[in-house]
Order: sequence, then structure tokens, then C-alpha cells
Amino acid sequence: MKLFLVDAVSTFRNSYVIRCNEQGDALDAVALNEANEFSQEWLGETTSRVREITEDDYLVLFDKDNEYLKEWSVEQKKSLIHLVKYDQSQKAYDPMTDGKAEI
Repeated sequence: MKLFLVDAVSTFRNSYVIRCNEQGDALDAVALNEANEFSQEWLGETTSRVREITEDDYLVLFDKDNEYLKEWSVEQKKSLIHLVKYDQSQKAYDPMTDGKAEI
């Protein structure tokens, strides 16, 4: 089966309550990260791109994006690949028998 990297952006609405003299001062307080968040609401996720990658690409991206997990084994890294199950007879991904796991 092929591997696809799907990038998505999550959007939140953050609210702040600010006491000040002018609207511009309230905007500045938020822009300068001076105000404490009052509330937030998740507005959803939007897919920004999808592209096919190789297993070697995956391992390079894994180490780049998850630097704190670089010491994981190849098997552990591949355990985060989601498998789409098309029917009930399809087994879960096994990096020891599927793909090119290196031991």
C-alpha cells in the first residue's frame, strides 16, 4: 500500500477581555501576547495538501518533526502510520513483515 502525507491546519477562535482606553490598545495587547486568553473554540481542521511519500521519506520526516523521538526504533516510528481498513479481513500494519523495516 502507498503512503500519503496529509497536512492540515487547525483553526481556533481565541477571545480576550481587555480593560483599556482605546480599541487599538486592546488590539496591541493581543498582538504583543500581553493579554490572558478568556476562552477558545475549535473551529475545525482544513486540509492544506496531500502528497505521496516513500517509507524513507517518512523516516526522515519523522525525525525532523519529532526530534525528541529520534531514538525510537524503526518499528516504533512506523507504529504511528494509520492504516485504512477496507474490509474486515485486512490485518493491521506490521512493520516486521510489511514494508522495509530494518532491524
